[in-house]
Amino acid sequence: MTQTVIRVLVVEDDATEAEARMNDLRRQGYSVSSVDTGAKALRAHQNSDLVLLDLDLPDIDGIEVCRTIRESGDKPIISVSPRDAEMDRILALKAGADDCVDLSCGSREMAARIEAVLRRSSLRQAPPRTIVLDALHIDVPAREVRLRGELIGLTGKEFDLLHVLAANADGTVSRKELMARVWETCWADSSRTIDTHVRSLRVKLRASSWIVTVRGVGYRMGRG
Repeated sequence: MTQTVIRVLVVEDDATEAEARMNDLRRQGYSVSSVDTGAKALRAHQNSDLVLLDLDLPDIDGIEVCRTIRESGDKPIISVSPRDAEMDRILALKAGADDCVDLSCGSREMAARIEAVLRRSSLRQAPPRTIVLDALHIDVPAREVRLRGELIGLTGKEFDLLHVLAANADGTVSRKELMARVWETCWADSSRTIDTHVRSLRVKLRASSWIVTVRGVGYRMGRG
């Protein structure tokens, strides 16, 4: 049985704020990636289920980014505006945002707003707490992996890599996407670190067949 993890794209040019948001969302069980410009958001949102969009971006007006994403489909969008920027929130709602919050929004309120938006959206599901692939159980909030009931000790990046692959178990994840979502970089030379982590995961999972290499593309989940 495969359960799908909801993918959230955080659009935020402040690295500290983006990291805090991403960590909060991961603890809630979401698969999270981030970009720091409007141009990147217009490319990356295709691979997400919900967009958390900062309206104050360095290149393209956030309202225009919101409008463009909305024109491409009915993907849930939550805009984030400066404190008390009422007009920004009004314009974002008119541009197609499903909800608007300000920068003071805490992690609990943000989680509640995301769940509410998802309930109203076509997804109509909360993120699963566990991904189950045959004998492999991934407890997302606890960041624990068990194989046939035995706890497998993984590093943070090993867990993130396995989580991304397992959350997309029905398809192949490209090396570029793995670098962006796990290591938050697009440097081609850094992609060799993926191979190192994949080798380590295969050893810890005691079977190379759990992670299948798709030559020239990336990796996908297999079965042990």
